[in-house]
Amino acid sequence: MRFGLLVKGFLSVKKIITATEAGKMIADGSSLMIGGFLKCGTPTKVIEEILKNGTKNLTLIANDTSFPDSDRGKLIVNKRIKKAIVTHIGTNPETGRQLHDGELDVELVPMGTLMERIRSYGAGLGGFLTPTGVGTVVEQGKKIVEVDGRQYLFEQPLGADVAIIYGTKVDKFGNIFSEGTTRNFNQVMATAAKTVIVEADEVVDCLDPNIVTIPGIFVDYIVAA
Repeated sequence: MRFGLLVKGFLSVKKIITATEAGKMIADGSSLMIGGFLKCGTPTKVIEEILKNGTKNLTLIANDTSFPDSDRGKLIVNKRIKKAIVTHIGTNPETGRQLHDGELDVELVPMGTLMERIRSYGAGLGGFLTPTGVGTVVEQGKKIVEVDGRQYLFEQPLGADVAIIYGTKVDKFGNIFSEGTTRNFNQVMATAAKTVIVEADEVVDCLDPNIVTIPGIFVDYIVAA
């Protein structure tokens, strides 16, 4: 019975929507994961719709805040983000300015830790232990656990209301092929949100299973960029 449900999930045809429709799915105050590493593997069309809609007070979960004139960076510049959980902000001076002026809450997380927090949520785990950040400002407010004489930080899982991810090719079942380094955060984010929207460069009937990088069972909607 479980196997049958799993197969059905893999084979169900996903709804293809416009970027405009996708943008309307993000409500004020939502937590929003956005895939990409700077401009690489970033879903730009849906972000533009979020800007058009005036959506605000978002919690952004991403690798970075990109550049002031690009994708996630535009959300920062237009003050749509109330909190950013990211690994670095150095490429977007406006993020730093808003942080120092008290306009934006920024939580800086080591890159591997952020990736694992997201993965843990997707895997249904209650958190994990890592030595990264012990003895630094990263450990502030976190539980320290000692194992075999070594100290670790307990990091909690991290999920979101909506994840907007990128795919090079996506088939009608939601299976995704992400080329090269465009995979970055897109793969783990696909598992860690209540609603997952993939923005595809190309939509095809059916992908070769051997090249699928994200199974369609994680995807809710497809946007053809």
